[in-house]
Amino acid sequence: MTIEVRTTEAAFLLNISTGRLRILLQQNRVVGAYKVERFWMIPLNSRGVPEITPGRRGPQGTWNKAERAGNTFIHVLRKTIDYNRDNKTSHPAIAVKVGDKKNYCHALKINGPCQIVYQPHQPNRTQAGGARLWIEVEPQHRVERIYFSKGDYGPPPEVIEQRQKLKRNRKNQKTCKEKPLRKSKS
Repeated sequence: MTIEVRTTEAAFLLNISTGRLRILLQQNRVVGAYKVERFWMIPLNSRGVPEITPGRRGPQGTWNKAERAGNTFIHVLRKTIDYNRDNKTSHPAIAVKVGDKKNYCHALKINGPCQIVYQPHQPNRTQAGGARLWIEVEPQHRVERIYFSKGDYGPPPEVIEQRQKLKRNRKNQKTCKEKPLRKSKS
């Protein structure tokens, strides 16, 4: 039995963007991929990643060919849950972080052992920007992401808001540094 995934999950496994994967699908470079109505179904090889045939020109592909080395960190986004409740929306409230890449989803299936970590006085600033509760999955175990709503699976509103705030702060810092000091005449 072959396991098949859709484009978002396959892009996550290959560590490339969904746009790049769609280009590879249009070029028929994803081995065994086929369309069911408007969705691509992509089979996984024995290592648990889609098989990509090399192109004829240009540099060699940089998609994920090796086993993952870092743990997977899973976070439940409390502010997104509150936002969804108050605004009757259904933004993804689970963040899955592998290395420096973060993706969002509605549900997870963890294939293998995992560990739930709660550190109220030592937040995890390196992996989760200060999370105090998270789930860790070792690199050899797969985490399947599941989406319930159709549409964009990008960051939830709280993350977009946080990014805009950081951007404004950086812009303010730049303008403060660029303003020359005036000498007063006395």
